[in-house]
Amino acid sequence: MIRPFDEWAKRRSLTRAQAAAAIAMVVAAAVGLGSAPITTGAVLIGTLQSIFVAVATWRIVMMVALPVDAGPLADIAALPRYTILVALLDEAAIVDQIVSRLAAIDYPPDRLEAFLLLEAHDRETIDAAWHADRPDWLSIVLVPPGEPRTKPRALNVGLARATGDLITVYDAEDDPHPLQLREAAARFAADRASTLATLQAPLRIRLSDRTRTPFLDRQFALEYAGLFEVTLPAMARLGLPFPLGGTSNHFRTERLRTVGGWDAHNVTEDADLGFRLWRAGGTLGVLTCPTHEPPPGGLEAWLPQRTRWLKGYMQTCGVHTRALRCLGWRGLIALMMTVAAPVIAAALHAVSLAWLAALVLIAGAAGLAPRAPVAALGVLGLGIAAAWVNAWVGARRAGLDYRLTDALQSPLYWSMLTLAFGHALVRLIHEPFTWNKTRHAPDAVDLAARPRLVVPMAGRRAA
Repeated sequence: MIRPFDEWAKRRSLTRAQAAAAIAMVVAAAVGLGSAPITTGAVLIGTLQSIFVAVATWRIVMMVALPVDAGPLADIAALPRYTILVALLDEAAIVDQIVSRLAAIDYPPDRLEAFLLLEAHDRETIDAAWHADRPDWLSIVLVPPGEPRTKPRALNVGLARATGDLITVYDAEDDPHPLQLREAAARFAADRASTLATLQAPLRIRLSDRTRTPFLDRQFALEYAGLFEVTLPAMARLGLPFPLGGTSNHFRTERLRTVGGWDAHNVTEDADLGFRLWRAGGTLGVLTCPTHEPPPGGLEAWLPQRTRWLKGYMQTCGVHTRALRCLGWRGLIALMMTVAAPVIAAALHAVSLAWLAALVLIAGAAGLAPRAPVAALGVLGLGIAAAWVNAWVGARRAGLDYRLTDALQSPLYWSMLTLAFGHALVRLIHEPFTWNKTRHAPDAVDLAARPRLVVPMAGRRAA
């Protein structure tokens, strides 16, 4: 077992092994560039190309490794007690919305408890929660003042109060499928070995024709589709750990407490927790009942959110590379492909696009046909094609249409990730534990008309 302190993002220093590896790479690059710059440059470029090929190959494997159809789920005669946690901060405008959506969940009220976790200083949200028409099983819990003021810290307050055998997390803007808890309870019950630690529901972005930011909304929705409809189900099929989404993950409460709950200092506590549960001997799975969410909106909302995600991915990579033996080679591959690779890709997207644009513009200005190394163009083309197909497959599974314009606009969206990467790197250094809050507005959706996914159950008994 690794030392408890090494499992948390609060530690900012490198371990000896991490420091030695970093120094060795920097020294090797410096010596190489000084003594054999052409050869060293070729090696560095080749390394980057290898990373692009590895990521593209990974995407292809994820599309081939289709999830297994579990078939009808046995209905449980005695459903386990379930706890729902919802951490809210500055969300007075949508308290009524999340309360009504929680109330629509199909689960026996006598086996259900839910906590609205509110920061003690947030008087406006507290007032809105007290005046909301809450079911009896939905309580208000005030999170005492303290640092860091983050969502995972609030969730740990709720975990301390939870009495459920199973526990799940929802966000303020979520619209979970009413049968999601029943499906999760059945999946856990079917796991006779009790090794299944967590289940992730697919997160689907609900698009609106009235949006003012169609480009960001559609690209964000397609990105989610590729992750939650393709990558995570495939990783579950292959028995690999994966970064959880920040919401709609369901846990065995005992296993969650065994690993210490959420890391209050990690701003992507969900990504970190998936790998910590794996290191503790648990397995991860996925559900079919989705949770719908609205897109974040314009750049002023998208950029802080993506900055936080990339900063948290950097934290998570730092934490889980401190003791590789506990992660195992399968866990290491999963960590590199789902956490490290997105950070590297975000750093290089705009650079790669700028390089390609420069080749074309310079050649055009000189009256020459643009030329570039065939291998480099092949790698770039393979990466783009794999990303497009991944998004197309994910969109079909999520019930979205994938248009030619979406494919053509995606490189611009990917390049915007480089901007977020720059912000994330600076913030990781200067304010690593600061939570960039995404504010939400009421979702203009007709709840009565929304489509319902039917989960096949082998009979339906009264709970």
